[in-house]
Amino acid sequence: MISKNNSPRLQKLYTEKASANLQKDLELNNPMEVPRLAKIVINIGVGSAVTDSRAIQRVLDVVEKIAGQKPVKTVAKKSIAGFKLREDMPIGVRVTLRKRAMWEFLDRLITLALPQVRDFQGVPTKFDGRGNYNLGIKEWIIFPEVDYESYDKAQGMNITVHTTAKNDQQGFALLKELGMPFKRK
Repeated sequence: MISKNNSPRLQKLYTEKASANLQKDLELNNPMEVPRLAKIVINIGVGSAVTDSRAIQRVLDVVEKIAGQKPVKTVAKKSIAGFKLREDMPIGVRVTLRKRAMWEFLDRLITLALPQVRDFQGVPTKFDGRGNYNLGIKEWIIFPEVDYESYDKAQGMNITVHTTAKNDQQGFALLKELGMPFKRK
């Protein structure tokens, strides 16, 4: 039997401190109204997959190391002759993290990966209007799981943090409380 003490560090922080702070700061009456994380989606487009059939497999392996979960291939919806792209051709990799994997990934992103970015000043504060946050990363080598000498080409990735927040203010407060290093205005 797994005890409650075995939950990820960031999840403990949320349940023990952050949710109470958010309820007070956002002036919410019901604790069920407090915003929380729903899921994290990691998406990588692999443009070189059109000419190199092994490129997708290399990216799948790296994303599995980073996320700790097996990703899926994304395929082209329609053919585009100018890009030498055919319908149903694999062109990307995506993984959706929930529960424990989500908390562990976000903790590694905030504490280990983002501080590895050269001249890091913080992440932008741009939300989507519904409390969800998108973050573009230029190179995956900032993650400690990736051995950058093993891969000839570094890929960028898009990380989307989905929350239950009703608006951007609540989403920002949630991520700020969890330790996301936003840029100072």
